[in-house]
Amino acid sequence: MGRLPHASGRVRDGEIVAEALRCADALHLAERSYLALSGGERQRVHLARVLAQLWPGAAGQTLLLDEPTSMLDPLHQHTILQAVRDFAERGAAVLVILHDLNLAARYCDQLLLLQQGLPHAYGPPAEVLTAEALAAVYGLEVLIHQHPERGHPLIIAR
Repeated sequence: MGRLPHASGRVRDGEIVAEALRCADALHLAERSYLALSGGERQRVHLARVLAQLWPGAAGQTLLLDEPTSMLDPLHQHTILQAVRDFAERGAAVLVILHDLNLAARYCDQLLLLQQGLPHAYGPPAEVLTAEALAAVYGLEVLIHQHPERGHPLIIAR
């Protein structure tokens, strides 16, 4: 799983790989052939591989993820993004590309909303995810509510 450059020893590397697999809810997949895994299971194993390479996550490290929630059911979308969020909270810089705006609002500190590949808005989710901005970028009329427990924007298509 990419731990060789760390030279932290076989036992410690095994512990780190197990923890990364656990974070991605993929520990139970460790003994299965990658070729036998579903698309969502493969996605979780890929994330575990990346987390193991950067473990434990610290200042100076950068994690880049392009649609890490694709092919995942709702439970695993949240599991994965919480693991990524935890990684960021340990000091790593994290850049995630997401098209699910509600997931972005829930897990991201800052958002960059692109319109035809150019910046349209940048800032905290509550400032970026406005009805006006989403209509301009996506041509979609939306209602924006505040999540009743977490307070982040909750986007509902009209």
